Amino acid sequence: MRLIDFDQHFSQYLSDWMEENQDTFDTHDQMEEEAPAVYERFLATPAPWLDGQAPGEYFQQFSDPEELVAWMEEYLSEGVHVPDMLLNRVAELGLAAQDALYHLLLNLDAPMESRMLAISLLREIESDKPMDLYIRWQVTGEESPEISDNALESLEEMGEEAIPAMLEALPEATGSGKEGLLSVLSRYPGYDIVTDELMELFAQNPGRRAILAAYLGRNMDARALPLLMEAAEDDNTPYLDFIEIRNAIEELGGDAPEREFNEEDSAYAALFGWEEEE
Repeated sequence: MRLIDFDQHFSQYLSDWMEENQDTFDTHDQMEEEAPAVYERFLATPAPWLDGQAPGEYFQQFSDPEELVAWMEEYLSEGVHVPDMLLNRVAELGLAAQDALYHLLLNLDAPMESRMLAISLLREIESDKPMDLYIRWQVTGEESPEISDNALESLEEMGEEAIPAMLEALPEATGSGKEGLLSVLSRYPGYDIVTDELMELFAQNPGRRAILAAYLGRNMDARALPLLMEAAEDDNTPYLDFIEIRNAIEELGGDAPEREFNEEDSAYAALFGWEEEE
């Protein structure tokens, strides 16, 4: 497999184009605005360093997903930027590429960048193959935050298909994993367990009230109103938290209490122009 640095070749192509066209534009910004169009021409122009093939067509001659994913890994391992055209070709194969990507995902010896890319591509091809794995990561916390967060984004993209498995796993999840599952499940109102778990987290984690209030608001269960009202009325609730809590109360059809804040609340002071006295 040839590790061709397409970025380097484009940089040279762009540099040559800028030199040839420096008298055509009045400012450097005008030239930069043309860069996307120049890139498209680069992709479509037969190149001697590709034996006369156009860069945009080079990877189209390959259709083995195992080969393409291995190629992608080799680019990453050698520290060469993975060509967009290679990633696009993998994505074009659709579900035919899911097994190769899933195998990479399971390879704990692979660099994080490779596994993160596998998650992103699996999401792009709309594969549900790793759904149970992604949910397990939320429950066990066995993966890094970066991997888990990327997987959570995929669970969100899977939509209603992932709801039953997430609901089943929810009681076993703890900490950030539980909050992550609830962040997705809150988009689908109607499940009492979701409201119950969100209310419990809200009560137990004062430092997370702003984001949890947002989840409670979009979960559309009015049972959360008394808890939110109590927090909104609490003089210890800071300004930024109060704003999110107020929004959630209004989403649920309630009337939020009026509160006054002053320069003693650092966030309020920063937003509205108070300066600390020297």
